[in-house]
Amino acid sequence: MPSFDTGPGNVLYLIVCAAPPAADTAELVKVKQNEGWDVCVIATEMALDWFDPEQVEALTGHEVRHQFRKPDEPSFEPLGNAVLVAPATFNTINKWALGINDSLALGLLNEALGRGVPTEVRPYLNDALASHPAYRQAVKLLTSSGVAFVS
Repeated sequence: MPSFDTGPGNVLYLIVCAAPPAADTAELVKVKQNEGWDVCVIATEMALDWFDPEQVEALTGHEVRHQFRKPDEPSFEPLGNAVLVAPATFNTINKWALGINDSLALGLLNEALGRGVPTEVRPYLNDALASHPAYRQAVKLLTSSGVAFVS
C-alpha cells in the first residue's frame, strides 16, 4: 500500500463492501499477505454474497466477521494496525463520515479513525454518486482526518 507499510504491527483490517470488486477479495488478500500483512477480513452484510468467505478464511486463518460480538464473546482480535476499505461504497463512505455505527464494518472504521490508524480507501461508485454533494463532503471530512483515498 502506498500510504502505509507494516510498521510496528502487521495486522491489516480489510473492510469489504458490496460491489463488483469484492469478487476479487481472495486475490487481494494474497497480495496483502505477500506484502507481509496478517489480513483480517470484515465484510458488510451484503458483501458476503460477492465473495467466498470460506475461501478467505482458509487463506487468512481468521473468521470473516460481519456482525457485532455478543456480550459473552471476547473483544475483536487481533487489533488492526492498518485498514484498507476495498471496495468502498457510497453508502459506507457517507455513513462513516457521519459517525454512524450500525454495522461491524462501520464500527471498526469509526474506531480506527478515532485511534488514528492508517487507513486507505478504494471507492467504487459511478460518476453520478461521486458527484453527489454528500459524498464530496464525506470525502473531504475523512481526508482531513487522515484517510487516504486512492483509485
